[in-house]
Amino acid sequence: MHVVIMGCGRVGSTLAHSLESRGHSVAVIDQDADAFRRLGPDFAGITVTGAGFDGEVLRQAGIERADAFAAVSSGDNSNIISARLARETFGVSRVAARIYDQRRAQVYERLGIPTVATVRWTADRMLRHLVPEGNVEIFRDPTSTVSIVEVPVHKDWIGRSLRQLEEGVGARVAYLIRFGIGMLPTASTVVQEGDQVFMLVTDDIAGSVTSVAATPPEGGH
Repeated sequence: MHVVIMGCGRVGSTLAHSLESRGHSVAVIDQDADAFRRLGPDFAGITVTGAGFDGEVLRQAGIERADAFAAVSSGDNSNIISARLARETFGVSRVAARIYDQRRAQVYERLGIPTVATVRWTADRMLRHLVPEGNVEIFRDPTSTVSIVEVPVHKDWIGRSLRQLEEGVGARVAYLIRFGIGMLPTASTVVQEGDQVFMLVTDDIAGSVTSVAATPPEGGH
């Protein structure tokens, strides 16, 4: 793949190295030529000084052959304008933009531009480290909507199928850890003693899922 990145800050430079290490060709755009120093001497890709919403600058970066475009500068407006230009003018299929303003992010998601709303995502992650609220969060998606939490299960669920557990708590099981090894369960997988159960939840159901799983199933054994 050829990937064009707008913005050579910490995110952009880290992304560039990650992509290059995976064998992709990379071009990085930034209005400040000094920013390219973050890439280091080993960077083999293209650097273009200019604005990422300038069509000529994008062409110099190889946008016409690009498979993906990432807008990760410090400016929301610049990011979304360049992301839309890459998608709508140059037909790049994979486009993502970093957005600091959560309200804007929701608007741009509806335009079909995947966004990472940096401030809200970081704040939510920090909050959950400080106030665990009774369950351990393992993962949260970049839009800060869906998370995977470890859900302690009452001993009376042992011997029941995961389908019964899912129906009982109103959430899906993402995976189990059994005997210290992760496994992708099926609906017929039965809960065994010592299983660690990890479920997909949204914030509005996390509390009820945790409390229902911690009580015996209706009807008992």
